[in-house]
Amino acid sequence: QVQLVEVGGGLVQDGGSLRLSCAASGLTFKNYNMAWFRQAPGKEREFVAVASWRRDIANYTDSVKGRFTVFRDNVENTVYLQMNSLTPEDTAVFYCAARHRLSSVYHFWGPGPQVTVSS
Repeated sequence: QVQLVEVGGGLVQDGGSLRLSCAASGLTFKNYNMAWFRQAPGKEREFVAVASWRRDIANYTDSVKGRFTVFRDNVENTVYLQMNSLTPEDTAVFYCAARHRLSSVYHFWGPGPQVTVSS
């Protein structure tokens, strides 16, 4: 079955950096858009960034543009989220998600590491 395993959450100070990784198995990775979502306490889950199945195409929500970078390794079947200049407003559970290139729905989700940014 499909598994998404995230690594890299934790506690970081305001202005710091973290890198999340999400290793996928059980799917043909190159055919999937790989995204990151996050859910802050008391808020709805929101889209953060996506690495398209089309190589070198990525999209971001406005609040992270210029600070976060999403990239993928189709050999290692892994997607990464490099997060720089973190602020306490970035504190959330971050979820990796996979959407087949022919689908409009993210069918597969990881369990979500916690990212906490202290002020």
